[in-house]
Amino acid sequence: MVHQKNRLAFLDNLRSLIIFLVVLYHAGWVYERSGLLSAVWIVDDPAKSDLPGIINLIIDMFMMPTMFFISGYFTPLSLKTKKGWTFLTSRFKRLMVPWILAALTLLPLYKVIFLHARNLPQENLIAYFHFTGGIMINQGWLWFLPVLFLFDTLYLLLSKVNPIPLKVGLKGSIFAVLLIGFIYSFTMSIFKYYGWTKTILLDFQNERILIYFMTFLLGSLCYKLNVFSAGPTGKKLYYVICSTVWLPMNVYIVFLINLILNPGNYIFSEIVDVILVWFSFHLSLLSLMYIIINTFRYYLNKKPGIINRLNHYSYGVYIIHFIVMGPIAVILLDTAMPSLTKYAVLAVSTYAASNLIVFLYNETVQRIGIKSNP
Repeated sequence: MVHQKNRLAFLDNLRSLIIFLVVLYHAGWVYERSGLLSAVWIVDDPAKSDLPGIINLIIDMFMMPTMFFISGYFTPLSLKTKKGWTFLTSRFKRLMVPWILAALTLLPLYKVIFLHARNLPQENLIAYFHFTGGIMINQGWLWFLPVLFLFDTLYLLLSKVNPIPLKVGLKGSIFAVLLIGFIYSFTMSIFKYYGWTKTILLDFQNERILIYFMTFLLGSLCYKLNVFSAGPTGKKLYYVICSTVWLPMNVYIVFLINLILNPGNYIFSEIVDVILVWFSFHLSLLSLMYIIINTFRYYLNKKPGIINRLNHYSYGVYIIHFIVMGPIAVILLDTAMPSLTKYAVLAVSTYAASNLIVFLYNETVQRIGIKSNP
């Protein structure tokens, strides 16, 4: 683990917010109106609303890229303290061992809750594992762990190649991420290679996997350039982006919704609409990442007691939150609350309960450790 003194408080705080947004995002699919994931989601509540879907569209632009950015930022530092196979072994224990345990326990629980929520009979034991096919062929929320391990492995390999040093600036790199990301996503859409690739070990969204890797590398570059070593010098660009980000966001949402809900009926034409969707998406993604990273850098660069605890629990919360959310969503099925109230209750209670479970687990492990090591 990277020594605490080398960590940046605002990035740890930001990661905790992103984990809450992950919970909010997953809770939103229980109540959003489009029904895109109703057939496979852990619980599908008939109480629907448009708002969760809109919130999810916005969150989805920057949530996972920011997660990969933060992970990428700390990777070079980790590689400094752990060389070669030691680094890879450490990352395997950190990412893949929890993934294996979760795939063998939490994913089967997902299907148990999925069937119970729909009043369907339970199935044979072997059918509950994601590698046997059917509804659980996907890894659900766990996809992030093996993909991040893959990125760590690729980063290690790239560091071994030791190419001729190039002077890479931050502005040029951000422009490259925007341009390459747009061309990649546009090309994948034009050739109809969008959606998810699902395997036993890796699940990834075809039109976004390269974007995630680029934001991971962007985070590592920010570490190497010491972008956050000095305090911020000015906020002019921050205020400009905050006041204009709504423009590409609205273009993305309007054109994407039209493509989803009215296939074949284009606002301008297929090519123009797809160009506008992906250019506005990537512009919004980078703008929102800039805003949220710098908001935490400017205003939330300390660790009060409760925030520090949330930071400490965030990884465990990510791993278990889906299985905590399922039973709560099942209970809410039979309540007469409006859908938006259910949505808020589900998100907040899932986040709180997940933190409590991780806290109790840590306390239990710590006490056992104390007893076994007097």
